[in-house]
Amino acid sequence: MKAIALNKYGTADDLELMELPEPKVMPGEVLIRVKAAGVNPVDWKLAAGGLDPLMETAFPLVPGWDVAGVVEAVGVDVPEYEVGDEVYGYARKDWVQLGTYAERVAASVRLIAPKPASLSWQEAAGVPLAGLTALQSLKRARVGSGDTVLIHAAAGGVGSFGVQIARVLGARVIGTASERNHDYLRSLGAEPVVYGDGLADRVRDLAPEGVDAVMDFVGDGAAEQSLPLIGDRSRIISIADPTVVEHGGHNLWVRPDTADLVELGRMADKGELKIHIEREFPLEQAADAWRLNEEGRTRGKIVLTV
Repeated sequence: MKAIALNKYGTADDLELMELPEPKVMPGEVLIRVKAAGVNPVDWKLAAGGLDPLMETAFPLVPGWDVAGVVEAVGVDVPEYEVGDEVYGYARKDWVQLGTYAERVAASVRLIAPKPASLSWQEAAGVPLAGLTALQSLKRARVGSGDTVLIHAAAGGVGSFGVQIARVLGARVIGTASERNHDYLRSLGAEPVVYGDGLADRVRDLAPEGVDAVMDFVGDGAAEQSLPLIGDRSRIISIADPTVVEHGGHNLWVRPDTADLVELGRMADKGELKIHIEREFPLEQAADAWRLNEEGRTRGKIVLTV
């Protein structure tokens, strides 16, 4: 099969289109014919060796954890799926090597769920990692009806989901973003503010009593800037700043979860969750997709079509 892979840790310049063996399908797994794969910052950070202290890695390394596609084969003892089923998922294995930037990928049934019927392949591939991160962050912060939530990097891949899911949960959302993305945030249901110096004052102009929860989806000191705005610091969640735990918050690492994928799919099919695709690239242009993602100014998601 064709796949994008690296023979060593490196950058976008080191990505190669390779011919690799078909994946083996273990018991409890399905073989997915990939229609689209999501691109996330963790893909190129991992490929650069940034997660080497945390994760076992083998080469050639096929990046990618987000997938949408069609079940092509089922392993032993897989009553949940049949050949031809349309699925999507966060296909993060216990080691890093056999990712989703490929024509086929094998994935455990605990990593996938039925594809939301209302979404295109590209939209579905843009959901899993970012959507799960946003949903699990909001759950960890116990966000519910009547809460005011501050979301940092609200126009990005995770932030766009966070705004919409928080609104579904009944919360009011204040979101940080550059001015060019303020109309986009308003369309999602958030009240936008510019990030940077003076942020706390700008947020208090909108919410004089402060906020009930903070979602830090960017790092760069965003969680620390938010400390004066919140009373219960256990409701500060960061996916990018481990030091948040020193202030009483939580450093969240997204987990594969079929039930959460099903919940995201229900939201999408009810029209509560819109997936904005910034750019689509063919698999062969994965390096260009990475370079765009590395700029850090993406609105919504970047995906590869396979």
